[in-house]
Amino acid sequence: MIRIKTDKEIEIMAEGGRVLARIMRELEKNVKPGIRTIELENLAENLILKSGGKCAFKGYTSEYSQIPYPACLCTSINEEIVHCIPSERVLKEGDVLKLDLGLFWKGYYLDMAVTVPVGKVSFEAQRLIRVTKKALKLAIKKVKPGNTFGDIGNTIQRYVESQGFNVVRELCGHGIGRELHEEPKILNYGKRKTGEKIKEGMVFCIEPMVTAGHWHLKRTKDGFGYQTVDGSLTAHFEHTVAVTKYGSRILTK
Repeated sequence: MIRIKTDKEIEIMAEGGRVLARIMRELEKNVKPGIRTIELENLAENLILKSGGKCAFKGYTSEYSQIPYPACLCTSINEEIVHCIPSERVLKEGDVLKLDLGLFWKGYYLDMAVTVPVGKVSFEAQRLIRVTKKALKLAIKKVKPGNTFGDIGNTIQRYVESQGFNVVRELCGHGIGRELHEEPKILNYGKRKTGEKIKEGMVFCIEPMVTAGHWHLKRTKDGFGYQTVDGSLTAHFEHTVAVTKYGSRILTK
């Protein structure tokens, strides 16, 4: 069942979303060649605790892994797309880094992700990042009462594939609120006018995950993350979005 949020609940989530967005901007500023991803993890945790919130991901178990996630931040590099654990790995010029971060704020969860170029990256990487970010923007425009979740997935898929890239099928967006992952599952592909209708008061995460090569994934060595089977580059953007009677409201900005 998809949980409908009250105006008060959405305002609390919007407050937390602003906090999360500020923390993410600070993390982005610190991404540079030579930094270790564990340093970004430490910064993320410190900023979250300082804000008065809690790490949403640390200790979390999901349908994808029953082992508690050991960090606040997910740092996925190049062919890695999501859920990779920060480590002593050093970022180098030309890497493509995905930052995925969740916040627990006054009883509610917020979730967002960005893709950050490390120094100067290839033209292909720049285009992949730009296309994925635009796919999210186009999808959010479809968030309005009366449209369907199939409209969102179809919009992402059609745009991404028109640019010569592919969307991941094995992972998806999700509802969010009192739980980090709620109904519905929001696919990055699909057909128009299919699936459940979008209604005022719904809150969910839209997160295009895009590959430069084939969309098939496999587990990473750390057991938590996912990467492309063919080693192709990936990008990922995510916002938590509320549905109003007028359309979408991005909570994580």
